[in-house]
Amino acid sequence: MTAALSVLSYLLVVGAGASVALQQVLNANLRTALGSPWWAGFVSYFVGMLAMLAVALAAPGPRLSEAFAGPAPWMSWSGGLFGALFIGTAILMVPRLGAATVLALIVVGQMLGSLAFDHFGLFGLVQQPVSLPRLAGAASLILGVVLIRL
Repeated sequence: MTAALSVLSYLLVVGAGASVALQQVLNANLRTALGSPWWAGFVSYFVGMLAMLAVALAAPGPRLSEAFAGPAPWMSWSGGLFGALFIGTAILMVPRLGAATVLALIVVGQMLGSLAFDHFGLFGLVQQPVSLPRLAGAASLILGVVLIRL
C-alpha cells in the first residue's frame, strides 16, 4: 500500500468515526422529537438498512440468494443485536453524559473488547497477545475519558 493510500485509508476511518459521533447526536435529537428512544433507534436502523440495501444492489458481488447460501456460524448472524445495544445505549446516554463522553467510553469499550478478542483469538481472529504497548494504548484511552469529563 502506498503512503498516499495509507493516509487516505486512515482519513476515511477517522471520517467514519466522526460520522458515528454525528449519528449519536442526530439519534438523540430524534429521540426528543419522537418522544421515544426505541422509535429513534428503529428509524436509525431502518434508514441504515435502506442505505445498505441500495449499496448491496448496486455493488458487484453475489446476489441476495447467493449471499445467504454461504455457510456462516450462527453467532455471525447476531451482529445486529450488538448494534442495537450500541444504538439504544447511545440514544439514552448522549443526553445524560454528552456526545464526547459517550463516544470516548464507547471507544474504550471497543479497545478493551478488541484486545481480549485478539489476545484469545476469539471468533476466528488470529491470536495477538496483549503487550505492554497495547495496554498503554488502552490506558491512554481511559485517561482520555477522564480528561474529557473534567
